Amino acid sequence: MPDKTIESVLKKHRQRLISLPSVVGIAQGEFESKPCIKVYVVRKTRELLRQIPSNLEGYMVCVEESGEFQALGT
Repeated sequence: MPDKTIESVLKKHRQRLISLPSVVGIAQGEFESKPCIKVYVVRKTRELLRQIPSNLEGYMVCVEESGEFQALGT
């Protein structure tokens, strides 16, 4: 069990993760009924996956290919 809350871990690592090329979003999620950190990317590449850790302070990191995010019109 991680020592810190997932919210505090997300806050601590958000800027570094979001600054990676092709990363378009970071969120709290769930994997196999456990909290995880989701990293949304335009496209998964080997180079990018090498830069994203599989675990951050005890929380699994899941990388999901989402494509570009588009704002919806109002």
